[in-house]
Amino acid sequence: MAFFHQDWCYEAHTPAELVARHLPDGAGEYALAVRRDARALLDGLPSRTLEVLWDAGTQYGMGWRQTTGAEWTRTVVDVCDTWLATQTQVPPLTEADTEDGLDHRDEVVAEIEAMKFLTAEVRRALVDCAHHCTPDLALRTLLRAIEYAPEASLSEEQYRRLNGLGSALHYGEFVVQNVEYRISDD
Repeated sequence: MAFFHQDWCYEAHTPAELVARHLPDGAGEYALAVRRDARALLDGLPSRTLEVLWDAGTQYGMGWRQTTGAEWTRTVVDVCDTWLATQTQVPPLTEADTEDGLDHRDEVVAEIEAMKFLTAEVRRALVDCAHHCTPDLALRTLLRAIEYAPEASLSEEQYRRLNGLGSALHYGEFVVQNVEYRISDD
């Protein structure tokens, strides 16, 4: 989702081309992880919910006039599959990359529901993601939504809890830290 920043259209002509251009820059594990997440979304959620999550988790919305959330997510899977088919050796996902967060589902859902600056539709989509995909994917998408929501504001306690969940799910130091600037002084 991070590919879709304000200038992405200068990097590629289509969203699918943008994803394909970023895959060679990363390791094979990255393509496997993106494909795994896209498959989980596609298998677990209806198209409209996917659109809500893509819009919440990207800096600039996709615009759904020419495609649906399901079609776009299928495109991401297909781009990953095509790229992976050209690779001779891609190590399997291991350790933190296989974390699903099932042991932390209730905590993730509670954090999602506490984010009142997000619309009810976004919170509902994130909760559905936690229940029908994985809590890990829902938390990572929530962090992106916090980063891009114009009215986002976190208390020190909320940030501490998010950081604790990130540690429990074996996130690297910058995954949760990317929203630290949203801590409010109030």
